[in-house]
Amino acid sequence: MLIRYKKNLEKIAMGLLSFMPEEKDVKKLQQTIKEYESNPDWHLFLWKEEDILGAIGIRVEDDINAVVQHISVNPSHRNSGIGKKMVDEINNMYKNKYAVCPDDMTQQFYNKCSDSEQENDN
Repeated sequence: MLIRYKKNLEKIAMGLLSFMPEEKDVKKLQQTIKEYESNPDWHLFLWKEEDILGAIGIRVEDDINAVVQHISVNPSHRNSGIGKKMVDEINNMYKNKYAVCPDDMTQQFYNKCSDSEQENDN
């Protein structure tokens, strides 16, 4: 289930986001977390089962688009559908108000999640 990021989950969130190639640098990672904490248009969610296993972040642009800019799953829990579940939840949460779309960094994974959804519909 998706839970909203809170300051007390900062270390877990930073750990998950650090698996993304553009978030390897600690200073960049700290700036990203600060942006999620202070910018009302940036929303970070964590995926929790027994433990927190993933993170997904979106940026609302122009009250039109909800851009998925971060998707990360703990490496020991990858290939078990968690990323797809996070994408599906974000789509369900935001689709009535925004056009949900990926940015350049998340596009390939996001499209993979959408493709598998279409295969299941056929």
